[in-house]
Amino acid sequence: MENEAGDINIKLRDLEEKQRLIKERVLLIGENLVSVREEVLKETNSITRELAQLKEDVEKIKRLLERLVEESENFARKEEVELLKKQARMFQPLEVVRMEDLKHLMKNI
Repeated sequence: MENEAGDINIKLRDLEEKQRLIKERVLLIGENLVSVREEVLKETNSITRELAQLKEDVEKIKRLLERLVEESENFARKEEVELLKKQARMFQPLEVVRMEDLKHLMKNI
């Protein structure tokens, strides 16, 4: 009977030791979980701020593009500029004869 009581005491101590180890592991896991949660929250907050900044930047770019499109409507097209160049070449203001010069030329003829 003493032998059986000794076996029970050994088994009881083994179970108590296993329970103590499990309790320590659970506490360690809990601490790790808390620290991981804090890191995840920090990272999530950082990502949220970056996302808000990116959204703001995208909105600025949209407004800038809209303004550029509106202003580009006021620019002359290449074809229009070419037409004006041709008209300017045809006119040649330096080759226009003044009336006085024309009268003078006619008198000399």
